[in-house]
Amino acid sequence: MTSNSIIEIVIADLLDTVHGEAILSLLNQYALDDMGGNCGLSLFTKQNLISELQKRNGVHVILAYDGDTPVGLSICFDGFSTFACKPLLNIHDLVVAKRYQGQGIAKQLLERIEEIALSLGCCKLTLEVLEGNCVAKAVYKKSGFYPYELNPQVGKALFWHKNLL
Repeated sequence: MTSNSIIEIVIADLLDTVHGEAILSLLNQYALDDMGGNCGLSLFTKQNLISELQKRNGVHVILAYDGDTPVGLSICFDGFSTFACKPLLNIHDLVVAKRYQGQGIAKQLLERIEEIALSLGCCKLTLEVLEGNCVAKAVYKKSGFYPYELNPQVGKALFWHKNLL
């Protein structure tokens, strides 16, 4: 990004093949990174992700562009807070292309995500971040995120999973 570049943040159109290619390219870059597991997207995922996202309600995909170059991506899903009895928005993926990192693009994506969440009447944004991803944690903290806890005496929430495949 040059000093004259303006990053454009857009809501992705999952029916637009250019947007679909941008999503897959950026997500694959993330998957190849240490913080994404060092393994690119599977052929199955590359062939099916966009069509599977199209089938789901409550999917919000945001792209950042430097001119015609896709440089950032976020994929979010609607959720629901039973305690607040209100919708929430989960940030499932947040990616900035390596050569564009440190230039405020993640902040711009997070701001757009917050706008979307507020327009949906969400009570909060949620996300997961790896313990060792210090760069991402710093960006999230600057944007107002913090580890989730109901009561400091019982500790912070942990994200667990169980593979089914």
